[in-house]
Amino acid sequence: MSTPALETTSFDVADVRRDFPILNQQIHGKPLVYFDNAATAQKPIAVLDTLQHYYREYNANVHRGVHTLSEHATAAYEGARDKVASFMNAPSRREIIFVRGTTEAINLVAQSYARPILKPGDEIIVSRMAHHSNIVPWILLRDELDIELRVIPINERGELELEVYEQLFSPRTRLVAVGHVSNALGTVNPVERIVATARKHDVPVLIDGAQRAPHAAIDVQALDCDFYAFSSHKAFGPTGVGALWARENLLETMPPYQGGGEMIKMVSFERVEYNDLPHRFEAGTPNIAGAVGLGAAIDYLNGLGYERIGAWESQLRDYATERLSEIPGLRIIGTAAEKVSVISFVMDGIHPHDLGTIVDHEGIAIRTGHHCAMPIMDYFGVPATARASLAFYNTLEEIDRLVDALTTAREVFA
Repeated sequence: MSTPALETTSFDVADVRRDFPILNQQIHGKPLVYFDNAATAQKPIAVLDTLQHYYREYNANVHRGVHTLSEHATAAYEGARDKVASFMNAPSRREIIFVRGTTEAINLVAQSYARPILKPGDEIIVSRMAHHSNIVPWILLRDELDIELRVIPINERGELELEVYEQLFSPRTRLVAVGHVSNALGTVNPVERIVATARKHDVPVLIDGAQRAPHAAIDVQALDCDFYAFSSHKAFGPTGVGALWARENLLETMPPYQGGGEMIKMVSFERVEYNDLPHRFEAGTPNIAGAVGLGAAIDYLNGLGYERIGAWESQLRDYATERLSEIPGLRIIGTAAEKVSVISFVMDGIHPHDLGTIVDHEGIAIRTGHHCAMPIMDYFGVPATARASLAFYNTLEEIDRLVDALTTAREVFA
């Protein structure tokens, strides 16, 4: 099959790729094809330079110093908070909490919001499509507090069964926790409808946005949710940092998640007076460089424009789906009508780990395994899948190389 001309879109992928130096290398003597973006995305020069500039020019702790370096670091760190607030269309910067990533954000909500209000017999609605980070924190609370988890099922296309979801509410429902996009299937969930249903029952909603932030703009006000979390490293920023947005009125009622420096105003052995938002939830020295780097990643994405990113990634997704479907014995897992550029698949007679090894020798990086989404694997009756997750710096020619490598794998195991 011939590769469509790149001129079918105004997105200049060749120019964009020059911003990502890691792509310009060889693996096993072959040019690198990086299709593991849902696990972690690569970083543009703008982010790399920002990290180096911080450490070379104004490395210092934030908030606690009156010297010049500390003031510069604080300004950059708090400036990054403003960028995140704008990125999420948050009503207030006070609602942006820097965390290590989506996982810590969900655990913060579980421990600081949910734990204090839950009583035996209360219920939390979760999704079979969820990443383990949006399942395990609720299981920990279930086992400790004797609450119940009610699970939204999925169908054979890998979509949530919303009619069933609407029947899961009861007077004991205290929270809905769902993902915006499935990391294992690429399904884009209709979170607006999910939130609207929860609103009818006066139940707050937490959205795991780790897989949405790399592909589309986030608007927490339009979504009308109560908590939204995402990770920097999946959105082309540094690892070890992310953000939780939460409604200010909810944050004001939540006790601190961790204790230490910066999250206090006054400490004696008799009492503690906690700091104002958002610092109340940021104990200790934060990942200053990571936050500043995340701000640089947001600037970079804004410069490219999500509309242009989305158009090119849609073309990549459609082309990859078509080409992979041509391979005999290959089955795509997850065929939802609304998907991002994430494609999971299995091949008859070949374990996904073997597929991953074979394509790696062709210089191609894909992810294999259960993707921290074992309930999804159980539903589809597979132990694991191979997953190609594409980003805007990927090309149609790279998809052709993946197809060739998988065809070779099929011949090896024939």
